[in-house]
Amino acid sequence: MRATVLYGAGDVRVENVPDARLIEPTDALVTVSRACICGSDLWPYQLMQPGEPPRRMGHEAIGVVEAVGSGVHTLKIGDVVVMPFAYSDGTCAFCHEGLHTSCVHGGFFGTVELPGAQAEALRIPLADGTLFALPVGADDALMASLLTLSDVMGTGHHAARAAKVGRGKTAAVIGDGAVGLCAVIAARRLGAERIIMMGHHPDRIALAKEFGATDVVKERGEEAVARVRALAGGLGVHSVLECVGTDQAMRTAIGIARAGGAIGRVGVPHYEAIPGSEPAFYNNLMIGGGPAPVRAYIQELLPDVLEGKIEPGRVFDRIIGLDEVPDGYRAMNQRAAIKVMVKP
Repeated sequence: MRATVLYGAGDVRVENVPDARLIEPTDALVTVSRACICGSDLWPYQLMQPGEPPRRMGHEAIGVVEAVGSGVHTLKIGDVVVMPFAYSDGTCAFCHEGLHTSCVHGGFFGTVELPGAQAEALRIPLADGTLFALPVGADDALMASLLTLSDVMGTGHHAARAAKVGRGKTAAVIGDGAVGLCAVIAARRLGAERIIMMGHHPDRIALAKEFGATDVVKERGEEAVARVRALAGGLGVHSVLECVGTDQAMRTAIGIARAGGAIGRVGVPHYEAIPGSEPAFYNNLMIGGGPAPVRAYIQELLPDVLEGKIEPGRVFDRIIGLDEVPDGYRAMNQRAAIKVMVKP
């Protein structure tokens, strides 16, 4: 079968690899009908060091179940399923608490240990706890929005939850990538009265406004902090949804947060220690978040997708075949695409 393999910084290839197959009784075999390239895929694409082992890329997918192991009880051949970016057993203490990304038997797709979903097919470990069967056909018109439930919509929702977004509050979203755009949807869905989008790409800003952003701040650094605080009456915003993961993004988040406010960080952090810890301390800021337990959020978000109340699939602005994946990486890396869908 064909699959995407990252060999080094900027070196991603689509190659023939051994066919995916069942290994454990709790496995399912899924034929991938939709996958995508994630902003987090760009970090190893940019920074992978010489000597690191190759990785089969991709952690977001929708597909059709082709086979199940003898220990799988909730899925059947032919089911259309969404695959969260993390696999989980659904039975451990953390899964019962809705924190599937901390499952004691779980892990992440698209790592050295487990092949990714930018491929024709994929083995899904712990299939009962990982996959979510969708009440749609394999070519449903809502497929793009359903695909976002594997990561970006659930991650944006996680940022909003961690940032304590609620009715009547002012929220700011840092980052205009697919997660940031979905965070705008999430903030609006949870009742934020005012949503400030911090970004500077015209196409993304336009989409953010359609999703519910009420204000746009294009400045960066101290200028951005001053601008947001001015928009928020000089006090800062109640909720900050940090969807980037850089040192500057976190400093900005702390700088714009209202005393007693909350920061939900879902951008993978590329710093050793949280910057600005002293002002965060003296302003009683709550800083939470992490890898989103999207498996726990599907049940909540799915009805709004099916009813058309939210349309997160609009973040996909390019659709490619599997052999075009290297071009898709280049397009996202150059900010020529917001998010790329892959149809193997």
